[in-house]
Amino acid sequence: MIQHSPDSFPGWQGRLQLTYRHQQGQTQAIEHQGIAPLKVQRSFYPESTAICHNTILHTAGGIVGGDKLNIDIDLQSQARAVITTAAAGKIYGSNGAIATQKIVQNIGEHACLEWLPQETIVFDRAIFHQQLQVNLAATASWLGWEITRFGRTARGERFTHGIWKSATEVYRQDMPIWIDRQLLVGDETIDSANTLAGYPIVGTLAWIGVGSLDSPDRMVSKDLVNSARSLFDGDPRKMGVTRLTEGLLCRYRGDSTTEVRRWFTAVWHLLRHSFLESPPIHLRVWQ
Repeated sequence: MIQHSPDSFPGWQGRLQLTYRHQQGQTQAIEHQGIAPLKVQRSFYPESTAICHNTILHTAGGIVGGDKLNIDIDLQSQARAVITTAAAGKIYGSNGAIATQKIVQNIGEHACLEWLPQETIVFDRAIFHQQLQVNLAATASWLGWEITRFGRTARGERFTHGIWKSATEVYRQDMPIWIDRQLLVGDETIDSANTLAGYPIVGTLAWIGVGSLDSPDRMVSKDLVNSARSLFDGDPRKMGVTRLTEGLLCRYRGDSTTEVRRWFTAVWHLLRHSFLESPPIHLRVWQ
């Protein structure tokens, strides 16, 4: 097991604050304060002024042991935002220090956040702890995904040493809706059938919604679950779809970033059509 002493390896202490307001039919990022290496590109509106799109940049190119990053995102009442990242995230191998990232997202009444970061590549010997906390108002909606590649597989690297810990917690009015905690210790669990089973990529997509705009029903139908499953065109043993108390959960374990992102994008478009009355869109930063 890798020994670590966080205080011995000072790193970036990055912070990003984003606040969105909806006024007169337009969502605007009224506050965006960044401390290196985090910053945000200017807002743009490829759909309508009601939906603000932003891209987060990590100017250092990757996260190293000792880095501590904090991102706070607040959507005021009726605001809608789509947020992604400029490139794949990289978690470099560590000589013992832990790298941490904490993201807190507060979503107000009738507001919706679509959180769609690009994949994260976890290098061998990385030690990374991440936490995502989503706080929803009674009528708020949230869609988020995470795609993680363990090891630089194009170079033949496997994640055989290191620690990756992830916690996602979604609350509505302080009541837990979905809690998801994961831990991967490379040298112990990389090939376990209960974890990666030798695959390098895992992905999670979660939707927590309030039903259609005209219905308070928060349950996802069985037909929609089946539709989400049918959108996957690979080996069905690599994926799974289940209903959450107020939404939908998609899981992937496989070997192709293209495959999982194509599926997640298709499910995202399905959910937009079913719940948000928004047409499909392809984010230009992904091109």
